[in-house]
Amino acid sequence: MAAKQTEQVTVISLRKLSLAAPESQQKETRTFTVEDAVETIGFGRFHIALFLIMGSTGVVEAMEIMLIAVVSPVIRCEWQLENWQVALVTTMVFFGYMVSSILFGLLADRYGRWKILLISFLWGAYFSLLTSFSPSYIWFVFLRTMVGCGVSGHAQGLIIKTEFLPTKYRGYMLPLSQVFWLAGSLLIIGLASVVIPTIGWRWLIRIASIPGIILIMAFKFIPESARFNVSTGNTEAALTTLERIAKMNHSAMPEGRLVEPILDKRGRFADLLDAKYLRTTLQTWVIWLGISFAYYGVILASAELLERDLVCGSKSESEVVVTGGDSEESQSPCYCHLFAPSDYQTMIFSTIGEIALNPLNILGINFLGRRLSLSVTMGCTALFFLLLNICTSRAGLIGFLFMLRALVAANFNTIYIYTAEVYPTTMRALGMGTSGSLCRIGAMVAPFISQVLMSTSFLGALCLFSSVCVVCAISAFTLPIETKGRALQQVK
Repeated sequence: MAAKQTEQVTVISLRKLSLAAPESQQKETRTFTVEDAVETIGFGRFHIALFLIMGSTGVVEAMEIMLIAVVSPVIRCEWQLENWQVALVTTMVFFGYMVSSILFGLLADRYGRWKILLISFLWGAYFSLLTSFSPSYIWFVFLRTMVGCGVSGHAQGLIIKTEFLPTKYRGYMLPLSQVFWLAGSLLIIGLASVVIPTIGWRWLIRIASIPGIILIMAFKFIPESARFNVSTGNTEAALTTLERIAKMNHSAMPEGRLVEPILDKRGRFADLLDAKYLRTTLQTWVIWLGISFAYYGVILASAELLERDLVCGSKSESEVVVTGGDSEESQSPCYCHLFAPSDYQTMIFSTIGEIALNPLNILGINFLGRRLSLSVTMGCTALFFLLLNICTSRAGLIGFLFMLRALVAANFNTIYIYTAEVYPTTMRALGMGTSGSLCRIGAMVAPFISQVLMSTSFLGALCLFSSVCVVCAISAFTLPIETKGRALQQVK
């Protein structure tokens, strides 16, 4: 009897050993991807630091772009510029942005997001400082064009944020980045109201360069994208980055080893026009162009409405305010009128509108989806452009501008998120770069509508802005891919 019991125990023990062996083998061969690691680690302290540092790129970009709106009246007076010359400054800034955006996108997909972001900030800070020493209008236009080239690389900050954020947090954290753009816009307007009347526009540009220089030093705390590293075969660097994030977040890494395919074909323009992404790419380009046209149209139209007092079409012809000199100078075709304190206050109030719809925008993105949310806000933008033609008081004008700024900011929020999510890692930076490049075509045309056509045909300019927004709303509604709740793709 005792012998039988011993035999039974032995059999059970052998069975346990035979069952344990496959389990240990399975554990050793278990693998995970960067997507698995990002989702397992979750949201934590690293992502807060990432949000603050990469989000601050929006402060710098907003200050450099909005600088033109607050400096335009001053350089118009100093160099006796005509309407088309003032508009040309903004157009050339965005021309530089358009040319460099594609180049930076190609380079970022091939050599890394972090490197291109650093180079673009160094470039932008250098030429921005040089702008403050411009001896003439021609030099000013050239140097601001160079600044536009640098600013085009700032989009890599958004890509780095997107590639590190877990799926369920992207729809909430990325729209909140609008706070940084708002902060930059308010900062440059506030500085302009104090600096321009006292020590001049050249010192305003020098002071506006400081945040970008400070931010360059903060970049060392943010690593290269782990998704980019694995796509180039640098799995060890990606694993080190992910382990560092897990340690900062007090979280655990997935079990097993990191495995991702090495992707030799990265950053190819032909991939954007591949059958799978052709329709998405073309419609996204149309939307980017239209949103940029409307966004910068609103910003420049706000300054133009205040500078020329175009409310109800009261003054459509160029007038000159000359503080001194003989009567012949007063016949200059250039309109010279500096912003009053009340004008800066109006600009600040309308700029705050950019964040007014942010909570609703976040809800729309996460519950309605990217496509429907964008379609609704673009349709509302078209409506409010037409409402600007209503003869109203200054308070009514400010209210309409407030809502327009809120809507165009919501449009930009949504399309930024959609574009960063819809393309795979191998062409994400290029997708953002080409979209940003097409976007600047709209920005280049906007000054001639807001600063030239609006002074001759106010209703015509508004109808043009509204029509473009309607086209964008239809394009957004018919986009073939919805990215809500969709994991970032590694390969196409």
